[in-house]
Amino acid sequence: FSRMTMGSRSMLGGGGTTLPLSSSAIINKNASSTPNNTMSLNKDQTRLRIEKMEADRQLRRQRTRELRVTRAAEEKRNLSKGNPGDVDFIGLVHQWREEHGGSACPHGEESSSQNNENDDLWGTPVTTTSSKGDKICVCVRKRPLNSKERKKKEHDAVTCLHPTATVHSAKLRVDGISKYCDHNSFRFDHAFDEESSTEEVYRYTAKPLVRYVCCEGAVTGRTRGSVQQQPRATVFAYGQTGSGKTHTMGGIQEMVAEDIFLTLSNNAFDNEGCSLENTVVSVAIFEIYDGRIQDLLNNRTRLKVLEDGKGEVVVAGLEEFEASGPRDFLSLIERGQKNRTTHATEANDVSSRSHAICQILFRDKFNGKFKGKLSLVDLAGSERGSDTKSHNRQRRTESSEINTSLLALKECIRAIDGDSKHVPYRQSKLTLILKDCFVSRSARTAMIATLSPGSNSTDHTVNTLRYADRIKEKKVGNLFSPTNRSPAPPPEQTGKKLPLRKQAVSMPSISDELDNYGDDDFDELEQIMSEETSINNEQTVDAVESKADQSEQLSEMDKTVKELFEEEENLLNLHMASIHENASLLTEEGALLNSVQAENYDIDQYASRLREILDHRTSMIHSLQDKMGSFRELLRKEEELSGMR
Repeated sequence: FSRMTMGSRSMLGGGGTTLPLSSSAIINKNASSTPNNTMSLNKDQTRLRIEKMEADRQLRRQRTRELRVTRAAEEKRNLSKGNPGDVDFIGLVHQWREEHGGSACPHGEESSSQNNENDDLWGTPVTTTSSKGDKICVCVRKRPLNSKERKKKEHDAVTCLHPTATVHSAKLRVDGISKYCDHNSFRFDHAFDEESSTEEVYRYTAKPLVRYVCCEGAVTGRTRGSVQQQPRATVFAYGQTGSGKTHTMGGIQEMVAEDIFLTLSNNAFDNEGCSLENTVVSVAIFEIYDGRIQDLLNNRTRLKVLEDGKGEVVVAGLEEFEASGPRDFLSLIERGQKNRTTHATEANDVSSRSHAICQILFRDKFNGKFKGKLSLVDLAGSERGSDTKSHNRQRRTESSEINTSLLALKECIRAIDGDSKHVPYRQSKLTLILKDCFVSRSARTAMIATLSPGSNSTDHTVNTLRYADRIKEKKVGNLFSPTNRSPAPPPEQTGKKLPLRKQAVSMPSISDELDNYGDDDFDELEQIMSEETSINNEQTVDAVESKADQSEQLSEMDKTVKELFEEEENLLNLHMASIHENASLLTEEGALLNSVQAENYDIDQYASRLREILDHRTSMIHSLQDKMGSFRELLRKEEELSGMR
């Protein structure tokens, strides 16, 4: 470089004066300084991005702290209200209730003698499509959260806004973070929330039936030839074990006791009606447990169901006790309730494992002629097959028998409401005993479905609502549309029944708040997953309905259990007959030995008769062994099927 400089100076004449730089030299100099400026600019932009990221981080942390404080305060408020559980899901349910709270309708006026002549038994106006009025009333009742559910931190996941009941099922999206709720809504004749009293439930369900049996039915009973169709009414309490069936039915029984005798004493009808002067009220209480019928008012005596030549079903040996007033009536109810069969299950420590039937019969005081009947049926708690895996054989067979009888009961009640010519009452002993309540033209029925509000019981609750909904096939329709939050007009105004809708509403959690500041690609992926999930949810509705219809058919397990009950009955009867036969043979053997002790006896006759007795006893033992072998084979088959479930 120094040599080049010296050479340049010599070329310039060796003087100290320097010539001005050319334009190209200036350009090269500026070009050499441009990268430094670019690097400085990039450093400034990087610093700005770092500062922005730090500010965003601080903002996220602040929002997270605020959200945690808000969640803690919300959780504390929920605990004070007796509604523990996940704050996000509780918020979703609360948001849904605020949006649809205005859609609730008041219950109709109480059915009384002042009702319009065009109203049916429950005070509902009779339409042109059903001039006879409804023969069945279906309602649901939600109980409050109990201490056991609060201890497990379950939240209230059921909303009853008359006439609809909605179950809010807590779900997670495919990302495992985002929370949302499925809202399954059903429409019924009446829907009672946890604030409704048992008296209000009785007013709209059982009270009209008491009046119908005591007064209106006896007067307006239809005639077929010369035989009058006496009124028959039935009140059912159905639901998951632990949902409040026995509590509801107990309150209804107390009110029925008061109302029956009050109605009879105030009866203003003519001699064809029921009154205290011409009517005797009697009570019979029995249960159906494990395929056996037991009289709860007579030391649990085992009874038999027989059908005479006229087709009338009779419970042989069932005792009726006369009740002269409400006090006698309630004492009989209390006595029968104490003898009812209960066992601990997965869902309830004291679960009613039998169908308890209280029959209130009205007979003529002078000739004993039957005038009417009111049946109060407290059904056994329903269970899913998956909830009986840890049960022993006894609990499994109980559950299978209960579910089979409930399925048969549903079909019979549907046949009543649909005026079907065929009523499948022979499918279970429960429906066979209640045959006259199904085939009689004057039969009226009220079904009360009880609901557990806990979030862990939503599957059971949906099954209960679906069971009650299919009894009358009254779907809720598009009452709560996800796109239009205003309630749709009721089916009476629209003129057609709309299919069941299933809605999903999501709420971000703390993790969602943090993830909201992620990349655009993740947001797009989240949106795609949300759309796919919502589409799958809509497509799943029909699949679930189809699967539920298929599950209603008798499974191989149910058939095996039914055969097991029949074989057990035959084995017990054969064993009892063998015991009686052995007793008679022992008596004959004693007489045979006494004859040998006499002076003049025929040893050949003694040996011949003793051989016949031994052969007969051997034949009985072989028959009993064969029956025992077939029974054990069914036990083995039931054990295998229960292991496959």
